[in-house]
Amino acid sequence: MPDLLATSALLLSAAFFAGAMNAVAGGGSFLTLPALIYAGVPPVAANATGTVALLPGYASGMYGYRHDLEPFGGVGLIPLSLVSLVGGLVGAGLLLVTPDEIFRDIVPWLLLVATALFAFGGSISAKLRNVGLHGTGALLATLFVVSVYGGYFNGGLGILLLAQFSLFGMTNLNAMNGLKNLFSTVLTAIAVVTYAVGGAVDWRYAALMTVAAVVGGYAGARVGRKIPPRILRTAIIAVGLVMSALFFFK
Repeated sequence: MPDLLATSALLLSAAFFAGAMNAVAGGGSFLTLPALIYAGVPPVAANATGTVALLPGYASGMYGYRHDLEPFGGVGLIPLSLVSLVGGLVGAGLLLVTPDEIFRDIVPWLLLVATALFAFGGSISAKLRNVGLHGTGALLATLFVVSVYGGYFNGGLGILLLAQFSLFGMTNLNAMNGLKNLFSTVLTAIAVVTYAVGGAVDWRYAALMTVAAVVGGYAGARVGRKIPPRILRTAIIAVGLVMSALFFFK
């Protein structure tokens, strides 16, 4: 394990840039998870701790889009949020019972899938919009599945949620972003509580990284607007691919 000063610098930097990435496009987990594992935190605890650090960003995003929230598919926000909460709880529970050695083997695949979702999420959403699904049961079932994924591994969650909204015919981007932030906050919050109760959070690093992520989110929101979206997306996809490769060949 690196010495304490080097470890703190690494985690502060990872959390800062993760917060900035999430503020402008997403993909913050591509940095926090590998940094924590490199710092010597066991894989399951690293995933849980990184999720804690990024939770404030979801909450602030939800607040920012609060006026754009609206029912989805004829279902009110409270029942939708409850489904998302239960899904996040199930996903977090699954993470806690996953042995570290197994999760370590899963990590590169999760990073690769999240990178692919980030890279092709727009195309996927466009194609799904042409398919269109109907029915409250199908809507709640797919939201539950996506929320389970989010409670287990947060990477690419926003893309999956937007794809699900498109699948059921939602087209108002502001409303979609509002719901995305609402569900991300709800399921991540219950996941964090579950991780904490299960003793999976390394609080030494969680507090440190949370502060850095909040500062990074503010900086990213200000600076990110001046960077062409294509360059931002390309850089984040490159980070995801590099991190995936490092874990595959580690």
